[in-house]
Amino acid sequence: MIRALQFTLAIVVLVGIEILRVYFIMPFPGSQRSETIDLAYFLHQNRNLIRFVGLLMVAIPVIYYFKFGRMGTKFIVSLCLLVYIGVAYLFNFKFLADEMFKQPRHKVFASVAENKVPEKCLIVGVVQDGEAKAYPIEVIGYHHQVRDTVGKTPVMITYCTVCRTGRVYSPLVEGKEATFRLVGMDHFNAMFEDDGSGTWWRQVSGEAVAGPLRGKTLREIPAQQMTLAAWIQENPNTLVLQPDSTFRKEYAGLEQYDEGKTKGPLTRPDTASWKEKSWVVGVQIGMRSRAYDWRELLRYRVINDTLTGTPIVVVLDRDSASFHVWKRDTLQFRPASPGVGALFSDVQTGSAWSSAGECIEGPLKGNRLKLLQAYQEFWHSWRTFHPNSTQYKAK
Repeated sequence: MIRALQFTLAIVVLVGIEILRVYFIMPFPGSQRSETIDLAYFLHQNRNLIRFVGLLMVAIPVIYYFKFGRMGTKFIVSLCLLVYIGVAYLFNFKFLADEMFKQPRHKVFASVAENKVPEKCLIVGVVQDGEAKAYPIEVIGYHHQVRDTVGKTPVMITYCTVCRTGRVYSPLVEGKEATFRLVGMDHFNAMFEDDGSGTWWRQVSGEAVAGPLRGKTLREIPAQQMTLAAWIQENPNTLVLQPDSTFRKEYAGLEQYDEGKTKGPLTRPDTASWKEKSWVVGVQIGMRSRAYDWRELLRYRVINDTLTGTPIVVVLDRDSASFHVWKRDTLQFRPASPGVGALFSDVQTGSAWSSAGECIEGPLKGNRLKLLQAYQEFWHSWRTFHPNSTQYKAK
């Protein structure tokens, strides 16, 4: 009886460690809404020790049963061991995040003249040291993170399709360039592990949430999300990341993601405002943040607002996909008349302003607005990671 209990307990421990250490950091039912990150990290860090203890516990009963047990007992023991082997294989080679979403094998950039990516596609654009590069979301979305260098600056381009948001970070950890792997997700947001300290970092904020460097943050590098056409208009000499042909089938799963037409339960958007997967534009200034409903932005095109005493303007481009947020000082803005070259105009002087935030005609010609960092995101994500955020409501 004791031997059977020891065997059963050992199998439960062995199967449990394999399942739970992955369950807590992957989008399985019920796994993402609880505060289990510390438990998940403990299981991950101590998995080999727990396996050793479990195998040690199971060894003596197995030897006894195979030496003295009946045929039926041997069959049951063999079946239990096969179940464990199968679970261990699945949760170590099939269900791990970095096994499901691999890094690109070939990173090829093309000039605008040689580019094969449709210009209607959404991209994350970065400018550093005088060089501009565009990273298609439907490519980065599969890989979750791609390492590169823009100008002389090493960058880590990230995108979480379940949160619908991209970030760009410096991959320097305590002054040294680190390699990151996708380890899973927490509260539906991608997490990465650096190869040096084994710390887990959250994609949406660059914050270390588990491990030796917990509480530290990666330095964010300014980036913009817009259509490739809009990016090229602002950066005609940009280079564009081309899809890696190795992952053609994987990229196909994200077709129409840009337009919000995917059917997956984690990525398809809600059609009404302020629902879990409604689109918002999020802005943070200092310790204050605010979300702007995408449907409202589609309606008004230009939103004048003030956040923490800073006057800002949120503008939707004519493609209804690219957005911009600028500091507006004392100016008030409105959409420009259809058919003119400007995107919007100011009320005070009637000057015309372009999608680059530059005044191109009128008394203020030559002036340029200061660009502010902003993100498109699912409302559930912005609300979770900005719990004190306010919601903009049109007056």
